[in-house]
Amino acid sequence: MGQKVHPYGFRLGITYDWSAKWYAEKNYTRFLLDDLKLRKVIEQKCSGGGVVRVEIERPGGELCLTLYSAHPGILIGRGGQNVEALRSELEKISGERVRLTIREVEHPELEACLLAQSIAERVEGRIPYRRVMKQAAFRTMQAGAKGIKITCAGRLGGAEIARSVSLHQGQMPLHKLCADISYGFVEAHTVMGHIGVKVWIYKGDIVSKTRRESVTAEASEVS
Repeated sequence: MGQKVHPYGFRLGITYDWSAKWYAEKNYTRFLLDDLKLRKVIEQKCSGGGVVRVEIERPGGELCLTLYSAHPGILIGRGGQNVEALRSELEKISGERVRLTIREVEHPELEACLLAQSIAERVEGRIPYRRVMKQAAFRTMQAGAKGIKITCAGRLGGAEIARSVSLHQGQMPLHKLCADISYGFVEAHTVMGHIGVKVWIYKGDIVSKTRRESVTAEASEVS
């Protein structure tokens, strides 16, 4: 049987970069626990802001957080009230000065975590899961994705026995290290229990600058 590997961890250091960039010898455990607490608070407080990714850096004793959001206006709030409240709460947890940066995601419709969250919300609203999966896959492919895979598992439709249903469209090369695959997992809390929603979106291949130059040179030599 094939082994299940997280698409992000599989490509970490090759095509994807680390989401936490800091080094510590003595306070490693404390920093790691602080990172987990900060990410949990951001997930709870910014649930409506469409936060896709959180990057943490600690240069020179300062805590720098970069939030990539699909709706940065919601996170900032009127006059920056929301972002200031979030910064003060993060400073209380970490005990350090926090520098918070919010950046907008270029193509939010191609982010798997946002799509999984949308599917989970509609499943919680008692919309038929098959219709939700088909509509989500259609919209994502129309947005320019090269492939998508959606899996819902649990007591689907209120059935007594849990099962798993998958929908696959286009390409999904999970074995390629150069493949740009967005992955997201969200749990839908329904009356009958929890339903897990997993989404994979294939955006294309990530080609490095040196590789692109070598391919261009080879093509020019052949011609």
